[in-house]
Amino acid sequence: MDWDAFFTLHKDLPREGPGDPDEVALACRVAGTKANGAVLDAGSGPGGDIPALLQAVPQGRVHAVDSHTPFVEEIRSRFADDPRVTARAGDMLAETGPYDLIWSAGAVYFAGIPEALRTWRAALAPGGAIAFSAPCLFDPDAKAIAEIFFEGMVPQDRRGIEAEVTSAGFRVIASRPVSDGAWEAYFGPQEARIAALRPGADDALAEVLDAAETEIATWRAHRRAFGYELVVVKPA
Repeated sequence: MDWDAFFTLHKDLPREGPGDPDEVALACRVAGTKANGAVLDAGSGPGGDIPALLQAVPQGRVHAVDSHTPFVEEIRSRFADDPRVTARAGDMLAETGPYDLIWSAGAVYFAGIPEALRTWRAALAPGGAIAFSAPCLFDPDAKAIAEIFFEGMVPQDRRGIEAEVTSAGFRVIASRPVSDGAWEAYFGPQEARIAALRPGADDALAEVLDAAETEIATWRAHRRAFGYELVVVKPA
């Protein structure tokens, strides 16, 4: 992977993974997040979920953390006039809180679900919850294509995800597949950027663009077989 070419594609995209306001609203509602609550957006990317999180905590605050400094700088610029939003570049597991909700869209699996949940438990306020989306296998016969899509990782099924949650000392309070609309909110802008970058792309960039188009086509062809599961959990 040529990372310079990768970030050329992803620069200025609104999202770095599937999601939409409905997903955020559902998670905040079932978690019981208060209007004045404190939220951690862990692995925030460029901050695509921050507006929806702010709708859920209009008198609260959102703190975003991502390992990619340009994403953090983008958030700081975009929300420069909103004192409710802060952002930091670094390890999303290093936050101390307390937070009423820890939201992590498509980033938990980098650390592993049990490790992330155990680490974040100390950062939760009393009654707090963690909401995350993670790769999930919906059709057991689709393991081979799912492994290709997720670059060598065979995702857990729903029972496997719940077992990992339980092993970390948490309980699932809500779970559902991330919607097609949430995926299209990620892939649609990416397709437009691919088309804009195609003319004059060098070999490294063309390879990244090809890979992105293949990823999009693969998900659309097999979206009932695998995807992301949105999971909301609380300490057991």
